[in-house]
Amino acid sequence: MTAPISESWTRIENWLAEHAPATHAALAPPADPADIAATERVIGRPLLRPLVKSLLRHDGLLDQKGSLLPGFYRPMSARETAAAWQLLTAFHDKRTADEQGEETDHDFMKVGVSGILYGHPQLIPIARDVGGGHLVLDHRPEIDRGRVHEAEAVEGIRRVPHETWTSLPALMEAIATSLETSQPLNGYTPVVDEKRRLSWDLTPPRSDR
Repeated sequence: MTAPISESWTRIENWLAEHAPATHAALAPPADPADIAATERVIGRPLLRPLVKSLLRHDGLLDQKGSLLPGFYRPMSARETAAAWQLLTAFHDKRTADEQGEETDHDFMKVGVSGILYGHPQLIPIARDVGGGHLVLDHRPEIDRGRVHEAEAVEGIRRVPHETWTSLPALMEAIATSLETSQPLNGYTPVVDEKRRLSWDLTPPRSDR
C-alpha cells in the first residue's frame, strides 16, 4: 500500500536536512490556499488531492536551477503550474488547428507511443526540467487518472510503465526510498554535490557479461 504523501515528504525533508541542507533550505513554504484556488479557476477543474496536499507542504522549489525529482525536474508552485498550463494548452490548441483533417490521438491512449499531442488540458504540469520538459499529472476521468507522465514538446507524452509513476504519492514514496538507500530510481541515482545540494546522476544500464 502506498504511503500518504505527507509521510513521504517527512522522509524526504529529514534526508535533505541531514545530507543536502542547501536543497532542504530551498524547499518553498506551504502554498497559499488562495493560489491553489486561483490555479483551479485557471485550469477549470479541481486539482487532485495528492497534488493539493503536496503544494500545501511545499509550494515548489525556491532554487530555479535546482532539482528535487529524478530526471532533473524541479517541482513547480501553484502559480507556476497555472502559467505553464496556459502556455502548454495554447501550444496544444495550435497543434490541433494545424492538424485539422488529420487523425490525432488527443487522449494518447496508446501506451509507449511518442509524438502525441503535448499540452492536453487535463494533463496538469507539476514539475519542469532545465530543458523545458515537464512532468504532468493526469486529471482525465479514465484509467490513467492520477498517473504521472513525462512530457516533451517534440516527443510528446511518454507513459512510463513502471509502477513508480502510477500516482504522485507512489512517486514521492519511491523518491524517499531512493534517497534513503542510494538506489537508482528510473535510471537516476541520488548524489550530493559540493554545494550540499541534491543532484541525480544518470545511471548507466548494466550490461550482461
